[in-house]
Amino acid sequence: MTEYDYIIIGGGASGLLLADALGSDPFFKEKRIALFEKQHQKENDRTWCFWESGSGPFDALIHKKWNVIRFRGPNFERNIPMEAYSYKMLRGMDFYEEYYRRLQLYPNIEVRYEAVESLEESETAAIVTTGMGSYSAPRVLSSVMFRRPKSLMHPYPVLKQHFLGWFIRTEEAVFDQGTATFMDFSVPQMGNTRFMYILPFSPTEALVEYTLFSETLLEDKEYEDALKSYISKDLTDKGYEVLETEQGSIPMTVNDFTQANSAHITHIGIAGGWAKPSTGYTFWNTRKQIPKLVHALKKGDSPRLKQPFKFWHYDRLLLDVLTRENASGNQVFSMMFRSLNPELILKFLNEETTLAEDFQIINASPKGMFIRAFWKALVKSPY
Repeated sequence: MTEYDYIIIGGGASGLLLADALGSDPFFKEKRIALFEKQHQKENDRTWCFWESGSGPFDALIHKKWNVIRFRGPNFERNIPMEAYSYKMLRGMDFYEEYYRRLQLYPNIEVRYEAVESLEESETAAIVTTGMGSYSAPRVLSSVMFRRPKSLMHPYPVLKQHFLGWFIRTEEAVFDQGTATFMDFSVPQMGNTRFMYILPFSPTEALVEYTLFSETLLEDKEYEDALKSYISKDLTDKGYEVLETEQGSIPMTVNDFTQANSAHITHIGIAGGWAKPSTGYTFWNTRKQIPKLVHALKKGDSPRLKQPFKFWHYDRLLLDVLTRENASGNQVFSMMFRSLNPELILKFLNEETTLAEDFQIINASPKGMFIRAFWKALVKSPY
């Protein structure tokens, strides 16, 4: 059995960011580290978006950024120039290429292109098994949850942010390439929170994505039909071609994912509960969690990274509202975007606001829904 000091399972955003952080830190210079990834070459299988003030560590890789965002709700629409933030898009393909290149510069990190079949635990280590052999380490950091505790999805509700996106090219110029559509609720809600999300790259090319917050997924045809209808009705009837697609589902819950961790296994990324519960955004949260994780590893701790207390409660109430009244999402977000500075909303969603700023957000929200959710949370009403 081959032994390492640390094993990372998964070469996605969380695994690569963690491997780079360990490789570039002198503290881990003498540690043997392995990254397991089943695919040797990764295509542009996803995009990550986040908003950021000023310049940042990923700027050299950014495919496109926007300083104006568009929100479209029932009976109103806003194009909002942003001063403090830019909305940035990072393509998976560009990210993978850069970070795998970086890992080659660290002599203590080995990338093994092997699919992990199982992850077990002994008294002294975690054991990774692939079709090519077995490997052990006192600490395994996994972006895959091989065994999900039965209690993981309890006691709080679980929604999914699920989506299908098409990268399209239109025959005529239809996009304002300087404006990203953050949410367009003009699509039929059909008892759920449903919206379109558009990232334009040129007057004729954009990512158009159909997104839902709901408990269950749709059949593929339902996503496709919604995209076709929206494109022909709201964008162009002159024709278009689909260049690429992306599809995904992200859990939206405040349940404690760290209960799946153990003495020798720590989950990272979505498997670690790093997705922002109320929005599904994961990349920015991952960037914030990596330094905390590295700090814990240096101290020899078994890390339990959790969401800040007050934002956990805010997200819990919003998810309670969306679970009980799933079609109300457009009303919640519309009231906020109609009456608030959108940059304050983005700051809030990035979990960077003060209590005074939190109060502005709360005051602009539909109070009846949140009071009902708060009251039912107090009496611990079952779902």
